[in-house]
Amino acid sequence: MAERKAVITRDTTETKISVELLVDGKGKFEINTGIKMFNHMLTHIAQHGLFDIKIKASGEDQHHVVEDVAICLGQALRKALGEGKGIARMAHAIVPMDEVLAMVAIDVGGRGYAAIEARFKRKKIGDLESDLVAHFLKTFAIEGRLNLHARLLSGEDDHHKAEAIFKALGRALDAATKIDERLGRKVPSTKGVIEG
Repeated sequence: MAERKAVITRDTTETKISVELLVDGKGKFEINTGIKMFNHMLTHIAQHGLFDIKIKASGEDQHHVVEDVAICLGQALRKALGEGKGIARMAHAIVPMDEVLAMVAIDVGGRGYAAIEARFKRKKIGDLESDLVAHFLKTFAIEGRLNLHARLLSGEDDHHKAEAIFKALGRALDAATKIDERLGRKVPSTKGVIEG
């Protein structure tokens, strides 16, 4: 089987982004977005999804940096998976972190959609604007052409809430992108194709 990997770059007047993604990795990462808490959250996708990820991002406005990283990471995932032959396609993960319980369910089915139920008490989590957590997830889902449902089932601490969501996202992505040997080279769809 060919390596499932992709490199995406985006150079605009607002941001400069470079993303390298290896789906069948070991959880290695090199991430520098200029936003410490965002770096921290992205590492959880790599570590808990066992993806190798390199991200380099710069820009003056935090909103644009987070959004454009989500665009590039979503596009990298879509490109790396190609036609999606043999993948499990649908998966979910429930992750506890102290008092927090987060659930993420995904379908790598070729149609981008996100439903996020995650409220934060404060405007910032460290140096990351808290509303950008949902914005990242929605943009990533649209560009990755996957259904993504994220829900906080319980919790108080905003840092723990965000971290549990990103850990659950990594685990769900890992499970959904795994090759199911029973499928062989079949696309996991009654249509015979994953749209997108």
